[in-house]
Amino acid sequence: MAENAKKAANAPQQDLNQLRKVRREKLAELVAAGKNPYEIVTYDQTEHTQDIKDNYEAYEGKNVSIAGRLMAKRVMGKASFANVQDLKGNIQVYITRDDLGEEAYKDFKKLDIGDIVGVKGFVFTTQKGERSIHAKEVTLLSKSLQILPEKFHGLTNTDLRYRQRYVDLIMNPESKDVFVKRSKIISAIRRYLDERGFMEVETPMLVENAGGAAARPFTTHFNALDEDKKLRISLELYLKRLIVGGLERVYEIGRVFRNEGLDIKHNPEFTLMELYQAYTDYEGMMRLTEDMYRTVAQEVLGTTLLHYKDHEIDLGKPFARMTMTEAVKKYSGVDFDEVKTIEEARALCDERDIHYEKHHKVGDILNLFFDEYVEEHLIQPTFLTGHPIEISPLTKKDPENPGKVLRFEMFMNGWEMCNAYSELNDPIDQRERFAAQEEAFAAGDEEANHTDEDFLNALEIGMPPTGGIGYGIDRMVMLFTGAEAIRDVLLFPTMKTVKD
Repeated sequence: MAENAKKAANAPQQDLNQLRKVRREKLAELVAAGKNPYEIVTYDQTEHTQDIKDNYEAYEGKNVSIAGRLMAKRVMGKASFANVQDLKGNIQVYITRDDLGEEAYKDFKKLDIGDIVGVKGFVFTTQKGERSIHAKEVTLLSKSLQILPEKFHGLTNTDLRYRQRYVDLIMNPESKDVFVKRSKIISAIRRYLDERGFMEVETPMLVENAGGAAARPFTTHFNALDEDKKLRISLELYLKRLIVGGLERVYEIGRVFRNEGLDIKHNPEFTLMELYQAYTDYEGMMRLTEDMYRTVAQEVLGTTLLHYKDHEIDLGKPFARMTMTEAVKKYSGVDFDEVKTIEEARALCDERDIHYEKHHKVGDILNLFFDEYVEEHLIQPTFLTGHPIEISPLTKKDPENPGKVLRFEMFMNGWEMCNAYSELNDPIDQRERFAAQEEAFAAGDEEANHTDEDFLNALEIGMPPTGGIGYGIDRMVMLFTGAEAIRDVLLFPTMKTVKD
């Protein structure tokens, strides 16, 4: 019995191996006959399938040339049907022996699902009303030696979808749609900023001091200089140097790297956009953020109403505003304006079973309460202000409340979507903040910032009043596409290595 079960379990793999063997034999026959498809270097693709179907009246009866992957084939003697899929969609193809000729028709019948083909013919509608191409010529452009997943079930194994994104894009049209929208979102953001006088720049990824955010960096060694380097965790400090240099409006869209865990909202490398504008403040960044989100949604989605799972999120209405203290009081019942000492704050944590570190101060604990009680409730776009100075080392103090800073985070769908400051441009205050961060690092905070002497030198040369903001592009794409995990909007997310 055990022997029979083992044979049954191995049968599917044996069948796949046999099918792969057959495909390689077909390729060998093609090569021997002087028809090696890999020797074809170009093909005259004049149209895409969906364009033909969407604009059928303009194409009906006209000759077209398409190219794509063979996704279905139904041979019926002297006539056959096939389905070809390209970037924009798919279309039915009608093939006959009389049109192709006997030899070419035999070659067509030997094609496998997954092969890349070129089709030339005219556009027509079948008796059943399906818009199709009547083929006059079919050319094998590339032989597929692997077996695609069975069409009805598609590629449903999530881990395999992420590891073999190329198969996912072939088998799951909704996955391809996500990445087409991602590209459109980033293009729309660029247009929005370019039209408002912002200049796109590039700053280093390999840095000596990975600052600008609270995160652990990845480290590496640069052999040529025999120096340790870090991968950037933020874009902030270099972009501010450019503001010092007189580039009044700058932005960068690029990858940053944080040596932290994986979950549905976090990947160790992700896309961040930061922008900085001289002579404005965090209020200016609020106005820009609200307008940019509306503009991009309207351009890419055609609406300012987003639907994510059970939530309808309205970008058309003015974004709500709330201080961090107000939010924590509303959802936890604790008023941190009344918490005066670290002992009181720790006692509150103990009562609520909230873990804290020895180096945490009252402001840090306020932030812990915010994470625990508030985030999940902020579904509609909301600007959170009034952050404590302890968690904002690069932000100007609030003149009316020196324990707080001029900063906001924008939340939507229970997620932090962006983080913005009135940028700290006082070099003396900034040095003191760096010193406090060094103390926190020494006390065990691995995510604390380190002193950046060159950045301090830039501030001493003089930086104008500036507003700055960082946007998580991947989360924005998740929200706009309905994707449930950050891995669904990253073409090649970080995965644990599979060892043989």
